[in-house]
Amino acid sequence: MPQEKRIVETVKTGIIDGIRGTGEVVDAAISTVSGTLVNTIKSTGAVGAALTGTVSDVLRGAILGTAHVGADIGGAAKGGVIGVIRGTAEVGVEATESIGAGAQAVVKSAAEVGGDLGSAARSAVEGSIAGAKELGLQAEEAASAAASGAIKGAGEVSAAAVDEVRRAVTGVIGGVKVVVKQPFKSEKRKAS
Repeated sequence: MPQEKRIVETVKTGIIDGIRGTGEVVDAAISTVSGTLVNTIKSTGAVGAALTGTVSDVLRGAILGTAHVGADIGGAAKGGVIGVIRGTAEVGVEATESIGAGAQAVVKSAAEVGGDLGSAARSAVEGSIAGAKELGLQAEEAASAAASGAIKGAGEVSAAAVDEVRRAVTGVIGGVKVVVKQPFKSEKRKAS
């Protein structure tokens, strides 16, 4: 847990500094997320569940930092997912699972800060499409992974969140038909 908290705080601080320095949310998210992922993967050798956990921590930090300065969470979601794609490509890791984990974290973190879940989810899908096209990956596959991850994240919030996110990520986005690969139901647990 200490490393998780350290990653979240490092990214949060980096995003805050980046946004305050330039005012540009998308670029701050891309560079902070990508750089942190590359450094963390290289230093820890994170793969599989450890990698998706790292992606989640990094994107949570990006959303929390963006909300802290009152900037556009959608911009952080889009830039964050582009950063995930760039970072995983730089270290030679397959991106699809990381894209889904990233979109899931974006939605959960947007809920945590009271953000617009539909907008955050749609922005994450837009980021997956832009990042995939930039690196010559399959945009449809990346968009599907992001949409599915976003809906999974919404399922951890509420049934209403699932409906909101599903509406936001279904259809054609950025010229790409988005297909959700599996149905998701609310997974929100009752407080014990």
